[in-house]
Amino acid sequence: MTAPLTLDADVLVLGGGPAGTWAALGAAATGARVVLADKGWCGTSGAAAAGGNNLWYLPPTGPARDRAVGHREAAGGHLTDRRWMFRVLDETWQRVADLADWGYPFPVDDTGVQRRGSLQGPEYLRLMRRRVRRAGVRILDHCPALELVTDGAGQVVGAAGRSRHDGWREWRTSAGAVVLATGGCAFLSGALGLNVDTGDGHLMAAEVGARLSGMEFSAAYALAPAFGAQTKGLMMQFATYLDEDDREIDVGDPLAGRDVLARHVLAGRRISARLDRAPAQLRAAARLAQPNYFLPLDKAGIDPFTTAYPIRFVLEGTVRGTGGLHLVDDDCATGVPGLYAAGDAATREFVTGAVSGGGSHNAAWAIASGSWAGAAAGRHARRRRPSGRGLPAGRAGLRPTGAATARHPADIVRAVQEQVMPLDRNYFRTAEGLQDALSVLDGLWYEASTHLAGAGRDALTARQAAAMVAHARWMYRAALARPESRGLHRRDDRPGREPWWSRRLLVHGLDEVRLTVLPPSPSAAPARPGLSLSGGQR
Repeated sequence: MTAPLTLDADVLVLGGGPAGTWAALGAAATGARVVLADKGWCGTSGAAAAGGNNLWYLPPTGPARDRAVGHREAAGGHLTDRRWMFRVLDETWQRVADLADWGYPFPVDDTGVQRRGSLQGPEYLRLMRRRVRRAGVRILDHCPALELVTDGAGQVVGAAGRSRHDGWREWRTSAGAVVLATGGCAFLSGALGLNVDTGDGHLMAAEVGARLSGMEFSAAYALAPAFGAQTKGLMMQFATYLDEDDREIDVGDPLAGRDVLARHVLAGRRISARLDRAPAQLRAAARLAQPNYFLPLDKAGIDPFTTAYPIRFVLEGTVRGTGGLHLVDDDCATGVPGLYAAGDAATREFVTGAVSGGGSHNAAWAIASGSWAGAAAGRHARRRRPSGRGLPAGRAGLRPTGAATARHPADIVRAVQEQVMPLDRNYFRTAEGLQDALSVLDGLWYEASTHLAGAGRDALTARQAAAMVAHARWMYRAALARPESRGLHRRDDRPGREPWWSRRLLVHGLDEVRLTVLPPSPSAAPARPGLSLSGGQR
Protein backbone atom coordinates (compact mmCIF):
# COMPACT_ATOMS: atom_id res chain seq x y z
CA MET A 1 0.00 0.00 0.00
CA THR A 2 1.38 3.41 -1.02
CA ALA A 3 2.19 5.66 1.91
CA PRO A 4 0.11 8.85 2.13
CA LEU A 5 1.55 12.13 0.92
CA THR A 6 1.98 14.21 4.07
CA LEU A 7 2.42 17.97 4.00
CA ASP A 8 2.69 20.71 6.58
CA ALA A 9 1.39 24.26 6.17
CA ASP A 10 0.30 27.26 8.15
CA VAL A 11 -2.89 27.62 6.09
CA LEU A 12 -4.67 25.01 3.98
CA VAL A 13 -7.15 26.30 1.40
CA LEU A 14 -9.66 23.81 0.00
CA GLY A 15 -10.92 24.90 -3.41
CA GLY A 16 -9.20 26.61 -6.33
CA GLY A 17 -11.85 28.93 -7.77
CA PRO A 18 -11.96 32.72 -7.22
CA ALA A 19 -12.65 32.49 -3.46
CA GLY A 20 -9.94 29.88 -2.95
CA THR A 21 -7.27 31.70 -4.93
CA TRP A 22 -8.01 35.03 -3.24
CA ALA A 23 -7.88 33.23 0.12
CA ALA A 24 -4.50 31.74 -0.75
CA LEU A 25 -3.17 35.18 -1.68
CA GLY A 26 -4.61 36.70 1.49
CA ALA A 27 -2.98 34.05 3.65
CA ALA A 28 0.36 34.25 1.83
CA ALA A 29 0.42 38.03 2.34
CA THR A 30 0.58 37.45 6.12
CA GLY A 31 3.75 35.42 5.67
CA ALA A 32 2.00 32.09 6.07
CA ARG A 33 3.06 28.92 4.28
CA VAL A 34 0.04 28.00 2.20
CA VAL A 35 -1.16 24.82 0.49
CA LEU A 36 -4.16 24.94 -1.86
CA ALA A 37 -5.93 21.68 -2.76
CA ASP A 38 -8.43 21.66 -5.64
CA LYS A 39 -10.83 18.92 -6.69
CA GLY A 40 -10.08 19.84 -10.30
CA TRP A 41 -7.25 21.82 -11.88
CA CYS A 42 -6.90 25.20 -10.21
CA GLY A 43 -7.65 27.74 -12.91
CA THR A 44 -10.07 25.72 -15.01
CA SER A 45 -12.55 23.99 -12.69
CA GLY A 46 -15.70 25.43 -11.20
CA ALA A 47 -18.46 27.81 -12.20
CA ALA A 48 -16.42 30.99 -12.68
CA ALA A 49 -13.85 29.40 -14.98
CA ALA A 50 -16.58 28.22 -17.36
CA GLY A 51 -17.70 31.65 -18.56
CA GLY A 52 -17.91 35.37 -17.97
CA ASN A 53 -19.17 37.09 -14.83
CA ASN A 54 -20.44 40.57 -14.18
CA LEU A 55 -19.15 42.15 -10.97
CA TRP A 56 -20.97 44.05 -8.26
CA TYR A 57 -18.47 46.86 -8.75
CA LEU A 58 -19.19 50.49 -7.85
CA PRO A 59 -16.96 53.50 -7.13
CA PRO A 60 -16.27 54.22 -3.45
CA THR A 61 -18.03 57.60 -3.51
CA GLY A 62 -21.25 58.88 -5.00
CA PRO A 63 -24.95 57.99 -4.81
CA ALA A 64 -24.70 54.84 -6.96
CA ARG A 65 -23.62 52.72 -3.99
CA ASP A 66 -26.48 53.80 -1.76
CA ARG A 67 -28.98 53.13 -4.54
CA ALA A 68 -27.51 49.70 -5.27
CA VAL A 69 -27.49 48.69 -1.60
CA GLY A 70 -31.04 49.94 -1.07
CA HIS A 71 -32.27 48.07 -4.14
CA ARG A 72 -30.67 44.82 -2.97
CA GLU A 73 -32.07 45.23 0.55
CA ALA A 74 -35.60 45.34 -0.86
CA ALA A 75 -35.06 42.63 -3.47
CA GLY A 76 -33.37 40.39 -0.91
CA GLY A 77 -36.35 40.33 1.45
CA HIS A 78 -34.58 42.51 4.05
CA LEU A 79 -32.22 39.72 5.06
CA THR A 80 -29.09 41.56 3.93
CA ASP A 81 -26.64 43.45 6.12
CA ARG A 82 -25.82 46.98 4.94
CA ARG A 83 -22.45 47.06 6.71
CA TRP A 84 -21.33 43.84 5.04
CA MET A 85 -22.55 45.10 1.68
CA PHE A 86 -20.40 48.22 1.87
CA ARG A 87 -17.45 46.13 3.07
CA VAL A 88 -17.79 43.86 0.05
CA LEU A 89 -17.99 46.81 -2.34
CA ASP A 90 -14.89 48.41 -0.77
CA GLU A 91 -12.87 45.19 -0.89
CA THR A 92 -13.93 44.36 -4.43
CA TRP A 93 -12.92 47.84 -5.62
CA GLN A 94 -9.44 47.40 -4.17
CA ARG A 95 -8.90 43.83 -5.36
CA VAL A 96 -10.08 44.57 -8.91
CA ALA A 97 -7.48 47.32 -8.97
CA ASP A 98 -4.95 44.62 -8.09
CA LEU A 99 -6.15 42.58 -11.07
CA ALA A 100 -5.55 45.57 -13.32
CA ASP A 101 -2.05 46.04 -11.90
CA TRP A 102 -1.32 42.35 -12.49
CA GLY A 103 -2.22 42.70 -16.16
CA TYR A 104 -5.81 41.47 -16.45
CA PRO A 105 -6.92 42.52 -19.97
CA PHE A 106 -9.85 44.75 -19.10
CA PRO A 107 -11.46 46.30 -22.20
CA VAL A 108 -11.28 50.07 -22.56
CA ASP A 109 -13.92 52.56 -23.66
CA ASP A 110 -13.57 55.26 -26.29
CA THR A 111 -11.77 57.53 -23.81
CA GLY A 112 -9.23 54.86 -22.86
CA VAL A 113 -10.75 54.11 -19.44
CA GLN A 114 -10.84 50.46 -18.43
CA ARG A 115 -14.22 48.79 -18.04
CA ARG A 116 -13.78 46.76 -14.87
CA GLY A 117 -17.35 45.64 -14.30
CA SER A 118 -16.95 42.09 -15.61
CA LEU A 119 -14.41 39.29 -15.77
CA GLN A 120 -13.92 36.52 -18.30
CA GLY A 121 -13.45 33.27 -16.40
CA PRO A 122 -10.61 31.68 -18.39
CA GLU A 123 -8.42 34.82 -18.31
CA TYR A 124 -9.36 35.62 -14.71
CA LEU A 125 -8.57 32.19 -13.25
CA ARG A 126 -5.44 31.76 -15.36
CA LEU A 127 -4.14 35.02 -13.92
CA MET A 128 -5.14 34.01 -10.38
CA ARG A 129 -3.33 30.69 -10.66
CA ARG A 130 -0.21 32.51 -11.83
CA ARG A 131 -0.39 34.96 -8.92
CA VAL A 132 -0.96 32.16 -6.40
CA ARG A 133 2.08 30.27 -7.64
CA ARG A 134 4.15 33.44 -7.62
CA ALA A 135 3.15 33.98 -3.98
CA GLY A 136 4.80 30.68 -3.09
CA VAL A 137 1.61 28.68 -2.57
CA ARG A 138 1.86 24.95 -3.20
CA ILE A 139 -1.03 23.83 -5.42
CA LEU A 140 -2.38 20.29 -5.27
CA ASP A 141 -4.35 19.82 -8.49
CA HIS A 142 -6.89 17.01 -8.83
CA CYS A 143 -6.68 16.42 -5.10
CA PRO A 144 -10.21 16.48 -3.68
CA ALA A 145 -10.44 16.87 0.09
CA LEU A 146 -12.64 14.31 1.80
CA GLU A 147 -12.50 15.26 5.48
CA LEU A 148 -11.21 17.70 8.06
CA VAL A 149 -8.80 16.78 10.84
CA THR A 150 -9.13 18.05 14.41
CA ASP A 151 -6.92 18.01 17.48
CA GLY A 152 -9.55 16.34 19.64
CA ALA A 153 -10.40 19.57 21.44
CA GLY A 154 -12.43 21.08 18.60
CA GLN A 155 -9.61 22.85 16.76
CA VAL A 156 -9.38 22.15 13.00
CA VAL A 157 -5.75 21.30 12.25
CA GLY A 158 -5.81 20.14 8.63
CA ALA A 159 -7.56 17.90 6.13
CA ALA A 160 -7.11 14.72 4.13
CA GLY A 161 -8.15 13.58 0.68
CA ARG A 162 -7.15 11.66 -2.41
CA SER A 163 -4.93 12.44 -5.40
CA ARG A 164 -6.53 11.59 -8.74
CA HIS A 165 -3.28 11.67 -10.75
CA ASP A 166 -1.38 9.51 -8.28
CA GLY A 167 -3.52 6.38 -8.25
CA TRP A 168 -5.96 7.91 -5.74
CA ARG A 169 -3.18 8.02 -3.17
CA GLU A 170 -4.18 9.54 0.15
CA TRP A 171 -2.83 12.98 1.04
CA ARG A 172 -2.82 14.63 4.46
CA THR A 173 -1.99 18.22 5.27
CA SER A 174 -1.61 19.55 8.79
CA ALA A 175 -2.23 23.27 9.15
CA GLY A 176 -2.82 25.98 11.71
CA ALA A 177 -6.05 26.98 9.93
CA VAL A 178 -8.24 25.80 7.05
CA VAL A 179 -10.28 27.88 4.60
CA LEU A 180 -13.21 26.12 2.95
CA ALA A 181 -13.76 27.51 -0.55
CA THR A 182 -15.28 24.36 -1.99
CA GLY A 183 -18.29 26.00 -3.65
CA GLY A 184 -21.98 25.26 -3.30
CA CYS A 185 -24.01 22.21 -4.26
CA ALA A 186 -25.71 21.76 -7.66
CA PHE A 187 -26.45 18.04 -7.20
CA LEU A 188 -24.60 17.02 -10.40
CA SER A 189 -27.41 18.57 -12.44
CA GLY A 190 -25.26 18.95 -15.53
CA ALA A 191 -24.89 22.74 -15.45
CA LEU A 192 -21.68 23.91 -17.07
CA GLY A 193 -18.73 23.97 -14.67
CA LEU A 194 -20.69 22.68 -11.66
CA ASN A 195 -19.58 19.04 -11.71
CA VAL A 196 -17.22 19.80 -8.81
CA ASP A 197 -19.92 21.51 -6.72
CA THR A 198 -21.37 18.70 -4.62
CA GLY A 199 -21.45 20.27 -1.15
CA ASP A 200 -18.41 18.41 0.17
CA GLY A 201 -17.13 21.33 2.24
CA HIS A 202 -20.47 21.78 3.98
CA LEU A 203 -20.51 18.14 5.07
CA MET A 204 -16.94 18.36 6.34
CA ALA A 205 -17.74 21.50 8.30
CA ALA A 206 -20.96 20.10 9.76
CA GLU A 207 -19.04 17.08 11.03
CA VAL A 208 -16.95 19.37 13.24
CA GLY A 209 -19.91 21.43 14.47
CA ALA A 210 -20.35 24.28 11.97
CA ARG A 211 -23.81 25.69 11.25
CA LEU A 212 -25.40 26.78 7.98
CA SER A 213 -27.60 29.74 7.09
CA GLY A 214 -30.01 30.54 4.27
CA MET A 215 -30.35 26.93 3.17
CA GLU A 216 -34.02 27.41 2.30
CA PHE A 217 -32.96 29.86 -0.43
CA SER A 218 -31.56 27.03 -2.52
CA ALA A 219 -34.16 26.60 -5.28
CA ALA A 220 -32.06 28.39 -7.88
CA TYR A 221 -32.86 27.14 -11.37
CA ALA A 222 -31.42 28.47 -14.61
CA LEU A 223 -32.69 28.32 -18.17
CA ALA A 224 -30.38 26.50 -20.57
CA PRO A 225 -30.69 25.35 -24.18
CA ALA A 226 -32.36 21.94 -24.07
CA PHE A 227 -29.29 20.41 -25.73
CA GLY A 228 -26.67 22.37 -23.80
CA ALA A 229 -25.29 22.94 -20.31
CA GLN A 230 -24.75 26.72 -20.47
CA THR A 231 -26.85 28.39 -17.76
CA LYS A 232 -25.70 31.98 -18.09
CA GLY A 233 -28.85 34.07 -17.75
CA LEU A 234 -27.75 37.48 -19.00
CA MET A 235 -29.02 36.91 -22.53
CA MET A 236 -32.48 35.93 -21.33
CA GLN A 237 -33.35 39.59 -20.73
CA PHE A 238 -33.76 39.76 -24.50
CA ALA A 239 -35.90 36.62 -24.84
CA THR A 240 -39.33 36.10 -26.26
CA TYR A 241 -40.74 32.83 -24.88
CA LEU A 242 -42.91 30.52 -26.95
CA ASP A 243 -45.02 27.48 -26.14
CA GLU A 244 -45.06 24.23 -28.13
CA ASP A 245 -47.55 25.79 -30.58
CA ASP A 246 -45.22 28.77 -31.17
CA ARG A 247 -47.53 31.10 -29.29
CA GLU A 248 -45.86 33.79 -27.20
CA ILE A 249 -45.96 33.22 -23.45
CA ASP A 250 -46.70 36.40 -21.52
CA VAL A 251 -44.15 36.45 -18.72
CA GLY A 252 -44.12 40.18 -18.03
CA ASP A 253 -40.55 41.11 -17.16
CA PRO A 254 -38.34 38.58 -19.04
CA LEU A 255 -35.97 38.39 -16.05
CA ALA A 256 -38.78 37.88 -13.53
CA GLY A 257 -41.02 35.52 -15.47
CA ARG A 258 -39.49 32.21 -14.45
CA ASP A 259 -42.55 31.21 -12.41
CA VAL A 260 -44.80 31.43 -15.47
CA LEU A 261 -42.40 29.32 -17.51
CA ALA A 262 -42.05 26.78 -14.72
CA ARG A 263 -45.84 26.37 -14.60
CA HIS A 264 -45.83 25.63 -18.33
CA VAL A 265 -43.17 22.96 -17.88
CA LEU A 266 -45.06 21.43 -14.94
CA ALA A 267 -48.11 21.17 -17.17
CA GLY A 268 -46.07 19.04 -19.58
CA ARG A 269 -45.59 21.75 -22.19
CA ARG A 270 -42.39 22.39 -24.07
CA ILE A 271 -41.02 25.92 -24.06
CA SER A 272 -38.55 27.72 -26.30
CA ALA A 273 -36.83 31.09 -26.47
CA ARG A 274 -35.81 33.54 -29.17
CA LEU A 275 -33.49 36.45 -28.38
CA ASP A 276 -35.17 38.83 -30.79
CA ARG A 277 -35.48 41.62 -28.23
CA ALA A 278 -31.71 42.17 -28.34
CA PRO A 279 -30.89 45.44 -30.14
CA ALA A 280 -29.04 44.84 -33.39
CA GLN A 281 -26.05 46.88 -32.25
CA LEU A 282 -25.59 44.65 -29.18
CA ARG A 283 -25.69 41.26 -30.85
CA ALA A 284 -22.06 41.09 -31.91
CA ALA A 285 -20.96 42.33 -28.48
CA ALA A 286 -23.14 39.68 -26.81
CA ARG A 287 -21.33 36.94 -28.70
CA LEU A 288 -18.01 38.30 -27.49
CA ALA A 289 -19.20 38.62 -23.89
CA GLN A 290 -20.88 35.18 -23.68
CA PRO A 291 -19.17 33.00 -26.34
CA ASN A 292 -19.93 29.69 -24.66
CA TYR A 293 -23.65 30.46 -24.54
CA PHE A 294 -23.74 30.65 -28.33
CA LEU A 295 -21.42 27.72 -29.04
CA PRO A 296 -23.99 24.87 -28.81
CA LEU A 297 -26.51 26.96 -30.73
CA ASP A 298 -24.03 27.67 -33.49
CA LYS A 299 -23.16 23.98 -33.70
CA ALA A 300 -26.86 23.21 -34.14
CA GLY A 301 -27.12 25.80 -36.91
CA ILE A 302 -29.38 28.07 -34.86
CA ASP A 303 -29.21 31.86 -34.89
CA PRO A 304 -30.88 32.53 -31.52
CA PHE A 305 -31.65 36.13 -32.46
CA THR A 306 -33.96 35.01 -35.24
CA THR A 307 -34.80 31.36 -34.51
CA ALA A 308 -36.49 29.87 -31.45
CA TYR A 309 -34.64 27.10 -29.63
CA PRO A 310 -35.90 24.72 -26.93
CA ILE A 311 -34.94 25.49 -23.34
CA ARG A 312 -35.05 23.62 -20.03
CA PHE A 313 -34.77 24.33 -16.33
CA VAL A 314 -31.47 23.29 -14.71
CA LEU A 315 -30.98 23.22 -10.93
CA GLU A 316 -28.04 25.27 -9.65
CA GLY A 317 -28.87 24.81 -5.96
CA THR A 318 -26.66 26.72 -3.57
CA VAL A 319 -24.21 27.75 -6.28
CA ARG A 320 -26.56 30.44 -7.60
CA GLY A 321 -28.63 30.26 -4.43
CA THR A 322 -27.82 31.88 -1.12
CA GLY A 323 -27.26 29.22 1.53
CA GLY A 324 -23.95 28.13 2.97
CA LEU A 325 -21.86 28.03 6.11
CA HIS A 326 -22.84 30.56 8.74
CA LEU A 327 -20.20 33.21 9.49
CA VAL A 328 -19.78 34.54 13.01
CA ASP A 329 -17.49 37.54 12.47
CA ASP A 330 -15.93 39.88 9.93
CA ASP A 331 -13.08 37.41 9.33
CA CYS A 332 -15.44 34.81 7.82
CA ALA A 333 -14.88 32.44 10.75
CA THR A 334 -17.38 29.61 11.07
CA GLY A 335 -17.38 29.41 14.85
CA VAL A 336 -15.25 26.25 14.76
CA PRO A 337 -11.71 27.18 15.85
CA GLY A 338 -9.32 27.23 12.92
CA LEU A 339 -12.05 26.94 10.24
CA TYR A 340 -13.02 29.72 7.84
CA ALA A 341 -15.33 29.80 4.82
CA ALA A 342 -15.47 31.88 1.65
CA GLY A 343 -17.29 32.16 -1.66
CA ASP A 344 -20.22 29.88 -2.37
CA ALA A 345 -19.27 27.61 0.52
CA ALA A 346 -20.38 30.43 2.85
CA THR A 347 -23.80 31.99 3.15
CA ARG A 348 -24.33 35.04 0.93
CA GLU A 349 -27.31 36.38 2.89
CA PHE A 350 -25.30 39.40 4.05
CA VAL A 351 -25.01 40.74 0.49
CA THR A 352 -27.88 39.18 -1.44
CA GLY A 353 -30.52 38.17 1.09
CA ALA A 354 -33.21 35.74 -0.05
CA VAL A 355 -32.54 36.08 -3.78
CA SER A 356 -29.78 34.80 -6.03
CA GLY A 357 -26.51 36.68 -6.15
CA GLY A 358 -26.31 35.67 -9.81
CA GLY A 359 -22.87 36.28 -11.22
CA SER A 360 -22.32 39.85 -10.04
CA HIS A 361 -22.91 39.77 -6.28
CA ASN A 362 -21.54 36.25 -5.92
CA ALA A 363 -18.40 37.20 -7.85
CA ALA A 364 -17.78 40.21 -5.62
CA TRP A 365 -18.48 38.09 -2.54
CA ALA A 366 -15.93 35.50 -3.66
CA ILE A 367 -13.24 38.16 -4.01
CA ALA A 368 -13.99 39.86 -0.70
CA SER A 369 -14.73 36.85 1.50
CA GLY A 370 -11.77 34.94 0.08
CA SER A 371 -9.42 37.81 0.87
CA TRP A 372 -10.77 38.22 4.41
CA ALA A 373 -10.83 34.50 5.22
CA GLY A 374 -7.31 33.92 3.93
CA ALA A 375 -5.82 36.82 5.86
CA ALA A 376 -7.64 35.80 9.04
CA ALA A 377 -6.52 32.19 8.66
CA GLY A 378 -2.93 33.38 8.32
CA ARG A 379 -3.19 35.40 11.51
CA HIS A 380 -4.83 32.51 13.35
CA ALA A 381 -2.11 30.09 12.23
CA ARG A 382 0.57 32.30 13.73
CA ARG A 383 -1.16 32.09 17.10
CA ARG A 384 -1.68 28.33 17.18
CA ARG A 385 0.10 25.45 15.52
CA PRO A 386 -1.22 21.88 15.42
CA SER A 387 0.51 19.24 17.50
CA GLY A 388 0.42 15.54 16.73
CA ARG A 389 -1.23 13.77 13.82
CA GLY A 390 -4.80 14.83 14.52
CA LEU A 391 -8.09 12.99 14.42
CA PRO A 392 -9.96 12.47 11.12
CA ALA A 393 -13.53 13.77 11.35
CA GLY A 394 -15.11 12.19 8.25
CA ARG A 395 -17.94 9.71 8.77
CA ALA A 396 -20.72 9.16 6.18
CA GLY A 397 -19.25 7.74 2.98
CA LEU A 398 -15.88 7.17 4.64
CA ARG A 399 -16.37 5.42 7.97
CA PRO A 400 -19.92 4.10 8.22
CA THR A 401 -21.16 2.91 11.55
CA GLY A 402 -22.23 -0.46 10.14
CA ALA A 403 -21.12 -2.93 7.50
CA ALA A 404 -20.51 -1.49 4.04
CA THR A 405 -23.05 -2.55 1.40
CA ALA A 406 -22.69 -3.12 -2.30
CA ARG A 407 -25.02 -0.28 -3.29
CA HIS A 408 -23.15 2.10 -5.56
CA PRO A 409 -22.97 5.81 -4.64
CA ALA A 410 -24.49 6.66 -8.03
CA ASP A 411 -27.72 5.00 -6.92
CA ILE A 412 -27.90 7.30 -3.91
CA VAL A 413 -27.13 10.34 -6.06
CA ARG A 414 -29.99 9.47 -8.42
CA ALA A 415 -32.32 9.01 -5.46
CA VAL A 416 -31.37 12.46 -4.14
CA GLN A 417 -31.83 14.04 -7.57
CA GLU A 418 -35.35 12.62 -7.76
CA GLN A 419 -36.19 14.66 -4.66
CA VAL A 420 -34.42 17.95 -5.46
CA MET A 421 -34.59 18.44 -9.24
CA PRO A 422 -38.35 18.27 -10.05
CA LEU A 423 -39.98 21.69 -10.21
CA ASP A 424 -43.00 20.54 -8.23
CA ARG A 425 -40.72 19.38 -5.43
CA ASN A 426 -38.15 22.14 -5.11
CA TYR A 427 -39.18 25.15 -7.22
CA PHE A 428 -42.80 25.27 -6.03
CA ARG A 429 -42.74 23.93 -2.49
CA THR A 430 -45.47 22.74 -0.15
CA ALA A 431 -45.35 21.31 3.36
CA GLU A 432 -46.66 17.99 2.06
CA GLY A 433 -44.08 17.78 -0.71
CA LEU A 434 -41.23 18.74 1.61
CA GLN A 435 -42.28 16.17 4.20
CA ASP A 436 -42.56 13.46 1.55
CA ALA A 437 -39.09 14.31 0.24
CA LEU A 438 -37.61 14.35 3.73
CA SER A 439 -38.99 10.92 4.50
CA VAL A 440 -36.96 9.62 1.55
CA LEU A 441 -33.90 11.74 2.28
CA ASP A 442 -33.81 10.75 5.95
CA GLY A 443 -33.74 7.11 4.86
CA LEU A 444 -30.93 7.86 2.42
CA TRP A 445 -28.97 9.57 5.18
CA TYR A 446 -29.37 6.56 7.43
CA GLU A 447 -28.06 4.37 4.62
CA ALA A 448 -25.15 6.70 3.85
CA SER A 449 -24.09 7.09 7.47
CA THR A 450 -24.53 3.42 8.31
CA HIS A 451 -23.40 1.56 5.20
CA LEU A 452 -21.90 3.80 2.46
CA ALA A 453 -18.14 3.59 1.86
CA GLY A 454 -15.65 3.16 -0.96
CA ALA A 455 -11.99 2.77 -1.78
CA GLY A 456 -9.91 4.70 -4.31
CA ARG A 457 -12.12 6.73 -6.64
CA ASP A 458 -15.21 5.32 -4.94
CA ALA A 459 -14.15 7.06 -1.74
CA LEU A 460 -14.74 10.37 -3.53
CA THR A 461 -18.05 9.34 -5.12
CA ALA A 462 -19.31 7.93 -1.82
CA ARG A 463 -18.38 11.12 -0.02
CA GLN A 464 -20.05 13.26 -2.68
CA ALA A 465 -23.22 11.19 -2.44
CA ALA A 466 -23.30 11.62 1.35
CA ALA A 467 -22.73 15.36 1.00
CA MET A 468 -25.63 15.72 -1.42
CA VAL A 469 -27.97 13.83 0.91
CA ALA A 470 -26.94 16.06 3.81
CA HIS A 471 -27.33 19.18 1.69
CA ALA A 472 -30.85 18.25 0.58
CA ARG A 473 -31.93 17.53 4.15
CA TRP A 474 -30.67 20.91 5.39
CA MET A 475 -32.42 22.67 2.50
CA TYR A 476 -35.77 21.04 3.06
CA ARG A 477 -35.73 21.21 6.86
CA ALA A 478 -35.14 24.96 6.57
CA ALA A 479 -37.77 25.27 3.83
CA LEU A 480 -40.33 23.45 5.96
CA ALA A 481 -39.57 25.69 8.93
CA ARG A 482 -40.05 28.96 6.98
CA PRO A 483 -43.86 29.22 6.59
CA GLU A 484 -43.90 31.90 3.89
CA SER A 485 -42.63 32.74 0.42
CA ARG A 486 -39.57 34.99 0.18
CA GLY A 487 -37.07 35.26 -2.65
CA LEU A 488 -35.96 31.86 -3.91
CA HIS A 489 -38.12 30.13 -1.30
CA ARG A 490 -41.53 29.67 -2.94
CA ARG A 491 -44.22 27.99 -0.86
CA ASP A 492 -47.34 27.27 -2.93
CA ASP A 493 -49.20 26.62 0.30
CA ARG A 494 -47.81 29.80 1.93
CA PRO A 495 -47.67 32.31 -0.95
CA GLY A 496 -47.48 35.47 1.16
CA ARG A 497 -44.54 37.07 2.94
CA GLU A 498 -44.71 37.21 6.74
CA PRO A 499 -43.11 40.33 8.33
CA TRP A 500 -42.08 38.32 11.40
CA TRP A 501 -39.87 36.17 9.18
CA SER A 502 -37.50 38.98 8.20
CA ARG A 503 -34.86 37.01 10.05
CA ARG A 504 -32.29 34.34 9.29
CA LEU A 505 -32.67 30.65 9.92
CA LEU A 506 -29.71 28.47 10.93
CA VAL A 507 -29.49 24.69 10.55
CA HIS A 508 -26.95 22.30 12.00
CA GLY A 509 -26.48 18.65 12.71
CA LEU A 510 -26.45 15.48 10.66
CA ASP A 511 -28.36 12.55 12.17
CA GLU A 512 -30.74 15.07 13.72
CA VAL A 513 -31.09 18.42 11.98
CA ARG A 514 -31.72 21.30 14.37
CA LEU A 515 -32.81 24.83 13.52
CA THR A 516 -32.42 28.20 15.20
CA VAL A 517 -34.27 31.38 14.20
CA LEU A 518 -32.16 34.49 14.75
CA PRO A 519 -33.55 37.84 15.92
CA PRO A 520 -34.43 40.27 13.08
CA SER A 521 -31.21 42.25 13.33
CA PRO A 522 -29.45 42.37 9.94
CA SER A 523 -26.67 44.51 11.40
CA ALA A 524 -25.54 41.70 13.71
CA ALA A 525 -23.42 39.08 11.93
CA PRO A 526 -22.78 36.80 14.96
CA ALA A 527 -25.53 34.37 15.93
CA ARG A 528 -27.53 35.11 19.04
CA PRO A 529 -29.86 32.86 21.00
CA GLY A 530 -33.23 32.41 19.36
CA LEU A 531 -36.07 29.99 18.78
CA SER A 532 -34.85 26.40 18.40
CA LEU A 533 -36.48 23.73 16.28
CA SER A 534 -35.40 20.23 15.38
CA GLY A 535 -36.09 17.39 12.99
CA GLY A 536 -34.79 13.85 13.08
CA GLN A 537 -34.12 11.27 10.44
CA ARG A 538 -36.74 8.75 11.53
